[in-house]
Amino acid sequence: MRVVGQRIRKKDAMQLVTGKPVYMDDVAPKDCLIVKILRSPHANALIEDINIATAMKVPGIEVIYTWKDVPNVRFAQAGQTYPEWSPYDRLILDQHVRFVGDAVAIVAGENEACVDRALKMIKVKYKVLPALLDYHESIDNEILVHPEDNWESLYPVGADNKRNICSHMEESHGDLEGTFADCDIVLERTYHVPAVNQAMMETFRTACYIDTYGRLVVLSSTQIVYHVRRILARALGIPQSKIRSLKPRIGGGFGAKQTVVTEIYPAFVTWHTKKPSKLIYSRYESQIAGSPRHEMDIRVKIGADKDGTLRAFDLYNLSNTGAYGDHGPTTAGLTGHKSMPLYTGNMEAFRHVFDVVYTNTLATGAYRGYGATQGIFALESLVNELADILHMDPVELRLKNVVREGMVMPAYFNEPAASCRLDECLVRAAEMIGWKDKYPCRDMGNGKVRSVGIAMAMQGSCISYVDVGSATISLNEDGSYRLAIAAADMGTGCDTILAQMAAECLEVSVDEIFVSGADTDSSPYDSGSYASSTTYITGQAVVKAATELKKRICTLAARMLECDVDDLEYDGHVAKDIKTGKSVTLQDIGFKAQCFNDLALQVTESHTSPVSPPPYMAGAVEIELDKETGHVEILDYAAVVDCGTVVNPNLATIQVEGGLGQGIGMTLFENIQYSDKGVLRNNSLMQYKIPTRRDVGTLRVEFKPSYEPTGPFGVKSIGEIVINTPAPALAQAIHNATGGYFRDLPITSEKIAMYCLEHENE
Repeated sequence: MRVVGQRIRKKDAMQLVTGKPVYMDDVAPKDCLIVKILRSPHANALIEDINIATAMKVPGIEVIYTWKDVPNVRFAQAGQTYPEWSPYDRLILDQHVRFVGDAVAIVAGENEACVDRALKMIKVKYKVLPALLDYHESIDNEILVHPEDNWESLYPVGADNKRNICSHMEESHGDLEGTFADCDIVLERTYHVPAVNQAMMETFRTACYIDTYGRLVVLSSTQIVYHVRRILARALGIPQSKIRSLKPRIGGGFGAKQTVVTEIYPAFVTWHTKKPSKLIYSRYESQIAGSPRHEMDIRVKIGADKDGTLRAFDLYNLSNTGAYGDHGPTTAGLTGHKSMPLYTGNMEAFRHVFDVVYTNTLATGAYRGYGATQGIFALESLVNELADILHMDPVELRLKNVVREGMVMPAYFNEPAASCRLDECLVRAAEMIGWKDKYPCRDMGNGKVRSVGIAMAMQGSCISYVDVGSATISLNEDGSYRLAIAAADMGTGCDTILAQMAAECLEVSVDEIFVSGADTDSSPYDSGSYASSTTYITGQAVVKAATELKKRICTLAARMLECDVDDLEYDGHVAKDIKTGKSVTLQDIGFKAQCFNDLALQVTESHTSPVSPPPYMAGAVEIELDKETGHVEILDYAAVVDCGTVVNPNLATIQVEGGLGQGIGMTLFENIQYSDKGVLRNNSLMQYKIPTRRDVGTLRVEFKPSYEPTGPFGVKSIGEIVINTPAPALAQAIHNATGGYFRDLPITSEKIAMYCLEHENE
């Protein structure tokens, strides 16, 4: 291939690195009202009275809204295709506040200073209620997070707000109890993954204004422009046709911006005042009122024979959705759905049960890996422990049971593994790290130990039977092309990757493809950039549109040359009649399309899929651990990925490296902690530690491309899977160095040092 598979620079690279004005606040209207939110100091309370009279007298204040001013219509902030699995449990402002940081009032003024002053002058009388902070105690607790009668669940996910249950679901296959009874060994362990924050560089932010036609224009740093439009229409009680949603460049999302976090408030201000407004969250607000990963307990039970044959899995996860249910049912389902199928090889029976519960803590949401991360940490850690008990090499144990190409995956909706080189990824990762020479550990003789760990992972490439991607490609009169998409490039490089696919089909260079989007006025419908679907789903829409457009170009060229299409020779720039030698250029064709022509050289195509082919990867790590201090230094991390055809090796490599860094952070450092009053302690990047480049060691990335027959050019996804192997691989390496099994993330230096101190004489 000429373009697909090449290391082509991102289309927006120079604009970003030279500091051009491309982000939301760069392009927002300059005369915006500044919007800020007054937040609850209590984890659970009713607002008995709120006095805004004094605050309204502050010079420059435009308006202050309270719960009395907003519609009493509940909605979900999760950016999901309708009907959402997430319950409708939010109001724009509610008399009942449910976590420390919940919205109490919207304040809009001419500048930040007057708004900050007014916020301090609003007097609120609260009736403080007992708070439910421990999610283990949530189900059937006398404290109800959502006692209201207009709470609504559109989809049958086992939700019951009168029991604090956001979702309960079960799935099983085979004779589970009979298989366990027949196994030589049965292991059961419980693992804990705390909530962790996406910590993207650009915080949540939105600007709004009214256009010439009286419509609400919402300019937001979002992954989901079409879902933003639908959610706002319901929340504000106005038609979707009255809303235009668009995004500029995005300074990172990682799933956080799959939730409508900031859009509601300035949209309400602008719709009612008809004045432009903007809301930019500080880092503090992004920490205390964002949408972090769901905290989970994962109980895993494995049944195996003495020879290492894995025969049965039983997985239960309890998930804390916090005060609201955004993404609760869907993340919890992936915990088993995208972990157990890794071991399809000999699996006879499985069961996955989960509960998602409400608490009076920060509402959670989508984060790269989306539930699979928690499940893979638990399952892979237990497989490593089983290898220890059986005295088997963990690599060999996996190779004995791993899913291989052509197998049907019962725990993955019986989808076939049509493209799978996971076994080769595993072998190569072990080779890269020097597994045979280094496993399990080497005592360095100075209180330090070097050890290795390994893990596998899978994800998906879309939400099967749900996601829709679309693309519009048109020929310009100068012979260039415009590609319009609603998929959101949030640093992933999807604009470039999709342009590469179009260029490959149209036989031109990437520079001849100009990408526009995402904008609900000019981009065709797209579910959005989440669920790892853009390359696989939207990419196929691009291929379909480009292929059809090329046919139309050739048809029009044949008309111009007065020949049959079969007699036409076309190289992407010139169409030639092979019989007469006459030719027309692509620019000639572009101009002809605008004069006495009834053949539109603009094509829109959509794509969806009944399957979601998993990408696979293996990750192996070498660490040096200081037993006295508990410090873990990552010396080397080897990652080998099967994401199908690699469209752009540069961008794919960066995706892997970034995901590994985030996985390392959540394993060793990151944690969200609350006081006994429900106050989030980790409210800045001083308290919430994320890794720097020096903390992640040497990252080495290779690919083992398979060919996925349902994907454009054989591609699968890569965006999410890359965060999933560090936790179990590092946990195993730490075990190999210390002898301890650490089942509660993060595995901090303090935990390691205390374990080593307690067991130093063993």
